[in-house]
Amino acid sequence: MQITKLGHCCLVLEINGVRLLTDPGTFTTTQNELTGLDIVLITHEHADHYHLESLQAVLKNNPRAVIVTNGAVGKLLEAEGIPYIHVGDGESTEVKGVVIDGFGRDHAPIYEEMGLVENTGYLVAGSFYFPGDSFHNPNKKIDVLALPVAAPWMKMSDAIHFAKEVNARVAFGVHDGMILPSFRGFVGMALKMFVPGTEYISLTDGETREF
Repeated sequence: MQITKLGHCCLVLEINGVRLLTDPGTFTTTQNELTGLDIVLITHEHADHYHLESLQAVLKNNPRAVIVTNGAVGKLLEAEGIPYIHVGDGESTEVKGVVIDGFGRDHAPIYEEMGLVENTGYLVAGSFYFPGDSFHNPNKKIDVLALPVAAPWMKMSDAIHFAKEVNARVAFGVHDGMILPSFRGFVGMALKMFVPGTEYISLTDGETREF
């Protein structure tokens, strides 16, 4: 599996020739120029994960791309006449031989009712887990974990505990578009110190790695 981090939570996965884009939001623009995409995966409706104008640009350049998302985002897409495949908690689909399983229902709490929307974490090809804005444990064997490391709804200890729970072979930080690149090194140091059983990799924006 090859993963390119465009920034924040926007990634491109390449699995056996299938190209999948995650969460095209407002923190990145590179996705608007991509071609050759087969799947667009959206975890929830917040603007840093779902940005309609970006999605429209992606679909214009990739008219055959299939969107996979939950019901809350699906309602927004329906209002725009955009088709999608519904995958919520406990559901799954297969697109071009790639199986996508949904886990979890709720966005992590920020404060009281703020930001509480449907959030679905997705397990891709039985190996890569992308939780969106939550620390929902799928209770599956995970090879590669996209680990949220900075957000209004979390603190560093949350990321550490989640990484320990999931116990993936390797993890890299996401949801980090609001922090300085230099601070990402500190995050990596903490993860390597407290979660020695998981190899932690700090991906820079635009970097591609083979996993």
